[in-house]
Amino acid sequence: MGKILRIGIAADHAGFELKEYLKKMLLELEYNITDFGNSEQKPGDDYPDYVIPLAHAIAGGNIARGIAICGSGVGASIVANKVAGIKACLIHEKFSARQGVEDDDMNMICFGGRVINNILAWELTTIFLAAKFIDVERHTRRLAKITELEKLKP
Repeated sequence: MGKILRIGIAADHAGFELKEYLKKMLLELEYNITDFGNSEQKPGDDYPDYVIPLAHAIAGGNIARGIAICGSGVGASIVANKVAGIKACLIHEKFSARQGVEDDDMNMICFGGRVINNILAWELTTIFLAAKFIDVERHTRRLAKITELEKLKP
């Protein structure tokens, strides 16, 4: 599997154990990991405090791809997608882990720490990181529409 230079990872208390597991596995494969927190198990912390900085780092080009984890994965996905340039999705099955990158240029995968086990999360992470965007007209046309939407003011 070709390495992407920089991977970011973030989780609240509900995703902390899964984050630590994925980080350990990625480091064993010599990925360059930036951990956006939380750095310890803190009940009552808030996923936006960790996912937003990760999303900004991806949008700014400092991080190539991100992994965000909260209890269900839903909140992490919602908050990440509020940052222009982020294409995050809650993924708990193999097809979307690959297709989300190939067709939709997904740059952040979200997991539910209370929903998915370590083994499946690791398998989905490796699929996500190995996938490459397929730069064909229909994909770029659709992504251009999303970029235009992000420019609109409410």
